[in-house]
Amino acid sequence: MATALKPIAIEVPSQAAAEREPVAVGQTMPAMDAAIEVQGLHAYYGAKHAVRDVTFTARQRAVTAIIGPSGSGKSTVLRSLNRMLEVVPAARIEGKVLFHGTDIYAREIDPAAVRRTIGMVFQQPNPFPTMSIYDNVVAAARFNGLVKGRADSDELLERCLRQAALWDEVKDSLTKSGASLSGGQQQRLCIARALAVNPEAILMDEPCSALDPIATLQIEQLARDLATTYTIVIVTHNMQQAARVSDDTVFMSVDEARAGFVVESGPTSQIFTNPANKTTEDYITGRFG
Repeated sequence: MATALKPIAIEVPSQAAAEREPVAVGQTMPAMDAAIEVQGLHAYYGAKHAVRDVTFTARQRAVTAIIGPSGSGKSTVLRSLNRMLEVVPAARIEGKVLFHGTDIYAREIDPAAVRRTIGMVFQQPNPFPTMSIYDNVVAAARFNGLVKGRADSDELLERCLRQAALWDEVKDSLTKSGASLSGGQQQRLCIARALAVNPEAILMDEPCSALDPIATLQIEQLARDLATTYTIVIVTHNMQQAARVSDDTVFMSVDEARAGFVVESGPTSQIFTNPANKTTEDYITGRFG
């Protein structure tokens, strides 16, 4: 029988970003304070080799951005980090994804437990349209036995909506449909919903691509705020967004066979100002992509 994911907390003082060097092809950032470690990841859709030999780490209580041109496998890698990729027909991976040292693809690990521990926020806001704002947040927690009774649900609701910077905007309309909110509010509602099942990490797949500039800045600030408690990994096409919101950056590109791979990874400040690889410099400065 599959067992729940039980990550081991790692309390290691983080190394100052200014002291860490950018890392080139085939290497990874130091794992001393890693929450997620990707080791030699290959992803396939049927016979299509979509991602090859991807290795990087995402530090705990930090924001890691994955950037790169369209088709470089960013979303594929992101969905590999909590076993969402395997729900796609004919998709499979090789290699390892470790969460605090636990192989999330080990046979005894329950995929549902992985997805609760490492939550996902998708590109398009997707609140449950037939549910109220209230139920959008608490339904999964109730289903998983994390709350019992109205008082527990009320406390969870307010805490998660406050964490998602949405409480003050919706506290007087909790019985309305989640679909009645604006796009930016819907995305923050989806973040609150992800928080309600008590994750330790949150994956965000281009969470601002459908939002206006004001809503985008709200989500970016929220990601920064959440990183004081959670590990955040975000895929973005927006270079300015990656520079604003992330602590570390993983740059991906594509090879001649159209398989995605990591060119380099490292502290965002160095990736954007002093990259180790000319391909990275060309992408950052807009010469391609």
